[in-house]
Amino acid sequence: MYAHASRTPSAAPAVRFVAALGRPEAVPPPLLMLLGMVSTQVGAAVAKQLFTATSAGGTTTLRLGLGALVLLAVGRPTRWPGWRAAGLIGAFGLAMATMNLVFYAALQRVPLGVAVTVGFAGPLLVSLLGSRRVVDVLWALLAGTGVLLLAGLGGAGLDALGLLLCALVAAGWAGYVLLGKAMSGRVPGSRGLALGMAAGAVCVLPFGVASGGAELLDPRMLALGLGVALLSSVLPYSAELAALRRMPARVFAVLLSLEPAVAALVGALLLDELLAWAQLLGVACVVGAALGATLVRRT
Repeated sequence: MYAHASRTPSAAPAVRFVAALGRPEAVPPPLLMLLGMVSTQVGAAVAKQLFTATSAGGTTTLRLGLGALVLLAVGRPTRWPGWRAAGLIGAFGLAMATMNLVFYAALQRVPLGVAVTVGFAGPLLVSLLGSRRVVDVLWALLAGTGVLLLAGLGGAGLDALGLLLCALVAAGWAGYVLLGKAMSGRVPGSRGLALGMAAGAVCVLPFGVASGGAELLDPRMLALGLGVALLSSVLPYSAELAALRRMPARVFAVLLSLEPAVAALVGALLLDELLAWAQLLGVACVVGAALGATLVRRT
């Protein structure tokens, strides 16, 4: 593999990656899923670079605002969705804004792998605790054990406020999933996401203006913000949507369960955030619970 890479011009991988994004049907669905997850977490790593110049509010404003502009330009929604659908879009946008705002605030205090894993455990636990099957209760306990290990049960202490923010991310992520499912039933395709992201950008705009103001219009800030928007929102959504059209929902869920592990790996490689053994075990517990719950669930 490395010998082959050494004979390849340095620009070629980037060219092939862009070409693959333009023709997603030419890429195997599992690889599309992996690319989407890596893109999301690399976007979070890039967002951390913005924290030296702006706050979590400014970062969230740039991500949602620029992401919404890109999606609206691509999707070009023209019809009014109706008042009931508009209410769902507004609630979805508020959940998205809240989730991203507290997520970026948490990233200022805890490693990327910890923030994503605890946040991921939110919708997972909500799903499992609503089940009446004994085995799902066991998966919920395993996921809860993973969260406790990440919180310091194994001796790896973390910032208390950062952990509280992670818990809020988990709650926001659960609401985001529930509202997103309800909204997609009324506003199909990418139109709902584009409008919801625009609503979220409006919700978080006061926080961005209060903390960043005119600095958010700085060319460097806009470039980084656009990078975060593309990596964390536009590209992963497009990749996952293309993959979901070509694979069973159950397989999609299995692959999505790897998100915390991808976050821990990206945090270690790009941000030098090496997790303690207890924290790595916590990530493994949450991933194992998600995989187990998906693989043994009756179809």
